[in-house]
Amino acid sequence: MEVALKGRALRMQCLVLLIWFTLCAEQHLRQRQIADSLTLGGGCFALCYLFTTGHTWLGASASEGAFALALSMLLTLPAYSLGRLTEAEVKLLGTLALATDRMHWLGTLGTALVVGVLWLMLGQRVWAHLDRKIRLRLANLAPDPTLAPPLAPFLLMGFLAALTWVR
Repeated sequence: MEVALKGRALRMQCLVLLIWFTLCAEQHLRQRQIADSLTLGGGCFALCYLFTTGHTWLGASASEGAFALALSMLLTLPAYSLGRLTEAEVKLLGTLALATDRMHWLGTLGTALVVGVLWLMLGQRVWAHLDRKIRLRLANLAPDPTLAPPLAPFLLMGFLAALTWVR
């Protein structure tokens, strides 16, 4: 009985994290920016939860959350300093690290990179076959060699994959 309750609680926590991530991705897709209230607000919540309970939102140990955050900073801050990532993307990935663990974080980033590269390679062909209404809704994803697409939608896909694979 207790295991079933823990399983349901974990599914609810995954759902809450997924809703937050979807809001971030939607805003990034539409406006090419993510509000600090979403990234910093989520990060503050994840940090308070970590300090209060002694584990991350998805149940990993505090040391695992700290390691994931250190890994996040180690990999994202150089990309930010080179202009490859925005502040919002660094904060989004840092918050994700605080809320999950290193395997979810690495799975999210790795899958997002694969999907992003596939989009860069195949985006022109796919874009040409999309309905006009969909192209208007996803205008910021339009293949443009001079403009990098927003990363958060790809990170959301990576997070969905990580939720499926990890555990």
